[in-house]
Amino acid sequence: MFQEHDIETPYGMLHVVIRGAPKGNKPAILTYHDVGLNHKLCFNSFFHNEDMQEITKHFVVCHVDAPGQQIGASQMPQGYQYPTMDQLAGMLPSVVQHFGFKSILGIGVGAGAYILAKFALSGFTSALPDTVLPHLFSQEELMNNTELVQSYRQQINNTVNQVNLQLFWNMYNSRRDLEMNRTGTIINAKTLKCPVMLVVGDNAPAEEGVVECNSKLDPTNTTFLKPGKLSEAFKYFLQGMGYIAYVKDRRLSGGPVPSASMTRLARSRTASLTSGSSIESSRIRGFTHSDSNEGQVSHTMEVSC
Repeated sequence: MFQEHDIETPYGMLHVVIRGAPKGNKPAILTYHDVGLNHKLCFNSFFHNEDMQEITKHFVVCHVDAPGQQIGASQMPQGYQYPTMDQLAGMLPSVVQHFGFKSILGIGVGAGAYILAKFALSGFTSALPDTVLPHLFSQEELMNNTELVQSYRQQINNTVNQVNLQLFWNMYNSRRDLEMNRTGTIINAKTLKCPVMLVVGDNAPAEEGVVECNSKLDPTNTTFLKPGKLSEAFKYFLQGMGYIAYVKDRRLSGGPVPSASMTRLARSRTASLTSGSSIESSRIRGFTHSDSNEGQVSHTMEVSC
């Protein structure tokens, strides 16, 4: 018994045939055929073999036909751009996500084997959260703060669309350098002219990158902090920009209390540059903020480098 499906992917529709039903936590067997064939021509005799049927009765089987290669397929419209091999591999996560497969066993022949290998090399697996976690946590945190890391792993896996996450992750990893350089270091150097505060936690995975980013910024406009509490650092930054007149120390019963950190930011006020992976609690995030004052718009940036 089999079911045919047309799955929408980022690179077009994909014809898929499902045989059987998922069996507990066992992986799905996913096949991909060679050039000149389709799943029936390539795999029918193999999967109908008595010995193979003894194996496949324990698994759900997912046969993938390359675009337009299934029996009875319509001719592609004139001017149609066939997906590249990378894009053919990039279509498979949509199949995995559509059927909720937690893992797969790939069987590929020729071109199909190449596509499955690209699929595996690209990290399109159920381990995607574990690929992203080292970007969010230091090695020390990954080893010692297991409860927090496990919480993030579960939330990334359960609340974020894994196909969309993979696409975003791939684009992030293929990003170009910002091409910033401190004025005077090279000819026609470009750097941020707005106030920037760089914030990074101790042993954060982004620490080295933020230090390098700091070296490329105008020191008169830049504040580089490793605060114990991000919200306080942000208050001081706003105070240095003139948006907050004072910071109240809630530990004391009295009124506003100036602080050493506040003074430090005030000194760098000449444009306290904020770049910084912002952190929610102890995590690093980035955002861009703009405000207006008497009709003039000033831009303040937190930049994650």
